[in-house]
Amino acid sequence: MKKFLVSLVALVLSVPSFAQYSSGGFDLDKENLYYGVRIGMTGATLSGDAIEVKDLGSKVGLTMAGVIGLRISSTAPVFLESGLYYSERGAKKDKFSISYNNIEVPVLVKYGIKATDEIAILPFLGPVFAYAVSGKYKYSDGGTTVEVGAFDEKKWSGLKRANMGFKLGCGAEYNNLYLEAGYQFGITDISKGDDGIHSNALFLNFGVNF
Repeated sequence: MKKFLVSLVALVLSVPSFAQYSSGGFDLDKENLYYGVRIGMTGATLSGDAIEVKDLGSKVGLTMAGVIGLRISSTAPVFLESGLYYSERGAKKDKFSISYNNIEVPVLVKYGIKATDEIAILPFLGPVFAYAVSGKYKYSDGGTTVEVGAFDEKKWSGLKRANMGFKLGCGAEYNNLYLEAGYQFGITDISKGDDGIHSNALFLNFGVNF
């Protein structure tokens, strides 16, 4: 993890002067294929009627990703973007915390707006398909701490690993540097019990496009 972060920072710092690149990294006037890397954070929550998630607050987590985008219209600056994301999710409050790590594949439609000669604005929306690869449920009561797997039905109802959500937000690109913010809300019920649980998150990501 540390090596990845150091490499990403070095990559960003090695990008030459902004003036050497076309506006936004996206050529809004013709077809274009681009690649990018992202790093950022989420403010994740779990909502629903299950007793385990009642009144839980947000949990800050890390996001890392590689993305690829393709212009899909010859008459309008419309792009289709996907990629592979690692995202830390969950929720916590006082004695309780639920944390799990997702591998996510979004399918986003982006529309490019040329704000200035050097800045492109890119609102986006689309579905996200996720699979949790690890996680834990933790409860502390006085000096006793109980910790079980987030997907373990033996100690509590447990969570489902597969999840689908919807992502919407807006990005801004200054030459090859990219910044985006938005919200991702869960559509599928990820609880194995009778009460519904949905995964949601605010996100803020920074990166570069090539």
